[in-house]
Amino acid sequence: MATNREFFFRRLHSLLGVIPVGIFLIQHLVVNHFATRGPEAFNSAAHFMESLPFRIVLELFIIFIPLYFHAIYGVYIAFTAKNNVSRYGYFRNWMFYLQRISGIVTLIFVTWHVWETRIQVALGNVEVSYDLMADIFSNPFMIAFYMIGVISTTFHFANGLWSFGVSWGITMTPRSQRVSTYVTLGVFLALSYVGIAAIFAFV
Repeated sequence: MATNREFFFRRLHSLLGVIPVGIFLIQHLVVNHFATRGPEAFNSAAHFMESLPFRIVLELFIIFIPLYFHAIYGVYIAFTAKNNVSRYGYFRNWMFYLQRISGIVTLIFVTWHVWETRIQVALGNVEVSYDLMADIFSNPFMIAFYMIGVISTTFHFANGLWSFGVSWGITMTPRSQRVSTYVTLGVFLALSYVGIAAIFAFV
């Protein structure tokens, strides 16, 4: 029974990392990337997202609950998993190890980002705008922090896509897994570019 429950939670953890959390990540990066077109473009995109009907319900049940279930269960996996990097050193063992490390970094980054933006908006202290993000990035330390956070997050998502394909029986053969490695590497590079470009658009 315990084995079945753990199998279910691991599959759910994998699924939520792609749907809806991964989809939200892509959407969030795309909205932020509007900053490369100037303040008005970003403010318009951000306002559109803020104006969605049932936004609070959507954020709670489509973003925050799935996100933090994925994060908390991911921390459990990170601290109970047996890593074989020092003994074997194979590429996938390193990816397994980096997935756990990037998950912890991503959790810290996302929690801080939510506190600095969404929670401050809910408290009435700030409004989501280009000026808010520009003010955050006026501190060089925050630029570095966000760059590390974005790269960690995009790596965690892209590498998680590879694991998702294996876990759900989509990529079972060595060839399909090799192809998936290149595809997910492309996803990582593309999303990292979008995220980093958005950061510097606010500077």
